[in-house]
Amino acid sequence: MHSIQQEGPLERLCSPAIWAEGPVWLPEQDAVVFSDVKGNRMFRWTRSGALSLWRSASHYANGNARDAEGRVVSCEHGRRGISRTGRGGEVTLLVDRIDGKRFNSPNDLVVRRDGTLWFTDPPYGITGDDEGYKSESQVIGCYLYCFDPRDGSLNIAACDLQRPNGLAFSPDESRLYVADMSIVDFPTHGRRELRVYQVAGRQLEGGRHFARVAPGFPDGLCVDASGVIYCSCADGVILFDPSGQTIGKIAVPERVSNCTFGGPDGNELYITATTSLYRVRLATRG
Repeated sequence: MHSIQQEGPLERLCSPAIWAEGPVWLPEQDAVVFSDVKGNRMFRWTRSGALSLWRSASHYANGNARDAEGRVVSCEHGRRGISRTGRGGEVTLLVDRIDGKRFNSPNDLVVRRDGTLWFTDPPYGITGDDEGYKSESQVIGCYLYCFDPRDGSLNIAACDLQRPNGLAFSPDESRLYVADMSIVDFPTHGRRELRVYQVAGRQLEGGRHFARVAPGFPDGLCVDASGVIYCSCADGVILFDPSGQTIGKIAVPERVSNCTFGGPDGNELYITATTSLYRVRLATRG
């Protein structure tokens, strides 16, 4: 059994965005960096309360993560690839195509402990010009990829998703949870679910339905050290235990896009929702 208690009220920390996404906690800076996808920029909020513009233009960056060396890796809709920001601020485009074909618009990513980057590639950055550049798909499908920045190797890890979005590993990295929000494009046949896969090297196996997410649909998610999944929905963050049972909900007054853990003790949940960055302090006991 898991017991998750909210230790304090939900706090709205700032509201600078058109569509806030991709929060990533940077412990060295005691700060959160997050994207404003539609604003084509990124912001940095410190725990002292200071808000600053981190990057503009951001190539319509969406999801972000921190690698083992403390660098920020980002999904860029504009350049249709994955970039990495070095400690000195230099930005390197790591990968933007497979077999010469450009990705759709990488959306969210996670870094595995072995250094590989796992990312989803739905079409939302190429279907219009509000969060990217309208273009035709070159790869046709919406796949989940695994990329190793050390040697440049890339593979399709899963191809049975309709509109893959947020993703997060279980604590032991034996499972990968992936949001599929194809209900947006296929109102009568699409999915509004979390799917779960077994990780087998750099491939995913045994993909299956894990949990239905409503109201709205799943977008970004994160997993705590006890295996509880925190998943975005239309009016908050839903909590699921590792068996897929709903065990709680954090209500948020704007549509939630993503969330991540941070703070000195790792017990602060940072939530991006429409225009704003929120925080709630949690006490978790396994």
